[in-house]
Amino acid sequence: MEFLYNIHASLIDSPDKSLGRQLREQIDWSHRLICIKGFRGVGKTTFILDFIRREFGNDRSVLYINLNNFYFTKRKLFSFADEFSKRGGQVLLLDQVNKYPDWSEELRKCHDEIPGLKIVFTASPVLRVSDENPDLNGIVKLYHLDGLSFREYLQFRTGETFSAVSFNDILTGHIPIAQAVVDKVKPLAHFSDYLKFGYYPYFIDNPGFYENSLLKNINLALEIDIPYINQVELKYLSKLRKLLYIIASETPLSPNVSKLASSIKTSRATVMNYLKYLKNARLIHLLYQNGDDDEARKPDKVYMHNTNLLYAIMPENTSSVNLRQTFFINQLSGRHDIKSSTGADFLIDHQYRFLVGGRKTEPSGDIFAAADMIETGEGNKIPLWLFGFLY
Repeated sequence: MEFLYNIHASLIDSPDKSLGRQLREQIDWSHRLICIKGFRGVGKTTFILDFIRREFGNDRSVLYINLNNFYFTKRKLFSFADEFSKRGGQVLLLDQVNKYPDWSEELRKCHDEIPGLKIVFTASPVLRVSDENPDLNGIVKLYHLDGLSFREYLQFRTGETFSAVSFNDILTGHIPIAQAVVDKVKPLAHFSDYLKFGYYPYFIDNPGFYENSLLKNINLALEIDIPYINQVELKYLSKLRKLLYIIASETPLSPNVSKLASSIKTSRATVMNYLKYLKNARLIHLLYQNGDDDEARKPDKVYMHNTNLLYAIMPENTSSVNLRQTFFINQLSGRHDIKSSTGADFLIDHQYRFLVGGRKTEPSGDIFAAADMIETGEGNKIPLWLFGFLY
């Protein structure tokens, strides 16, 4: 076990590349079993190492381990956790839990039989951790580590500190909120870079290889995560890749499922399953019509999950309309209900209708406008960039 402590110590003592992620303040760390999901390379490992540094320092009652370590090909997780607890261990942080066979059964056993132990683990976004997992349903607290918000990216780039703001605060007080930011920095000077390479933290270490890093992780998600979790045979991988390429090429896509099925030479039912897999992998967003909550039905619109994916897969389809709408959906969807809407582009929380466009986009009646290329707004016209301050 000592060699794992040595690995832990070397990681904790390495240079701190913390981005001060907002999620750290939202997690109930007192819970005994916590899962943090996130796309490959989104910063899950950095996030939990930063948590250890800030809260525990070199406390030996806390241990980080990567379950990809060959040691765990022969050592059972429960046996290890039990020994760790008996040696005084209190908090175990497990990285890449999906690399360990029977992970959910072992975690359940740890939870039930080692009551003094707290476990925090990371997982792929496609892993069935809670709702469809009888071992952990009801006992695990689940969180998603999203990519960097525009606010988090701006903090890293400028060294300034900005507080996250709520959606309701933006609706009612966007003018002074935006002005306070503009008094410190010029947000529009950084916005286009964020849309290209600011969502994933790859730019910190290898800015020149950002696109290659992102494409590699997209392919790993398609080749490993989705097939492994959803039991998709690798011979069908080309169909999944082609579907994602079609979506990136035609976004915002109003899907004709029969046409998509014909394009990738599969059935309608398989296309619907593939759309769900891509959504769960955080590669796309599925939007449903205003008032239609039946997600078993065909989505009204399909977008890429974030603008960086659009640039990486189909840079020829990065029109201003696509970028603006994709950014808006991405920054709101994790915390608010968002649907397509008649008479506007989007309906937020079943109540607020939004148009998303350029500086000339104007609200009308009870419709709000999220307008690009303006620093501050007026009335129901709100700067688009400000919706990047929600987390």
